[in-house]
Amino acid sequence: MKLKYISRNEKDPSAVVCAGRYGLVSRSRVIPTNPRTQRQLDVRRHLAEQARRFGHLTDAQRDAWHAAAATYQSHPRQGQSGPLTGLHLFIRVNCKLALFGLEPLNTPPPPPVFPKLAPQDLVITNTARVIAVKLVCPADPGDNTVLRASPSQSPGRGTCGEFRIIGTCPAPVAGLADITALYTACFGLPPVGRRIFLRTSTMVSGFESLPREFRALVPAP
Repeated sequence: MKLKYISRNEKDPSAVVCAGRYGLVSRSRVIPTNPRTQRQLDVRRHLAEQARRFGHLTDAQRDAWHAAAATYQSHPRQGQSGPLTGLHLFIRVNCKLALFGLEPLNTPPPPPVFPKLAPQDLVITNTARVIAVKLVCPADPGDNTVLRASPSQSPGRGTCGEFRIIGTCPAPVAGLADITALYTACFGLPPVGRRIFLRTSTMVSGFESLPREFRALVPAP
């Protein structure tokens, strides 16, 4: 329901008001589900651990994080953004490193310089009913090419906003990196005729490059 004006005295505790495409909109307040998957629990644990670690740094180390954070902007929310705090930058960098089993940092890293992304295309084959999901990689992707994939989507879908980290790109063989096991471990075997979306990015010292997105249909045998 679109609203023209909302008075503070007219707020309904059972409703939520937010900015929509054509103005303010009101919808019922819904408590989101909390499936408590292992990935969710791991991320929450990393957040808590890194927040505690920041409190054990020396004053000089915290000052260094605060100085470095002033050069990074937060992601815009409701049209607003601003520089990160030292705590935010520390957690952002170290949670990403922890997610991939890498050593945490006590001092801020220099601004990242990202190498060229190795993956160039997504290829799905179905040979004798054996489905394989592979990335075309003419060059070595290194150890920190991050892969995010979507559950299988309708074949008519042109865009996707639902991505989950499935791992890092393995070394290619004859120019192809086989990511079938990574994908199926997260989403199961994709059905024939469905579309898969994949995003790749490079991680350097807890920072990620802009992603490159690929999509492909699962062919019939």
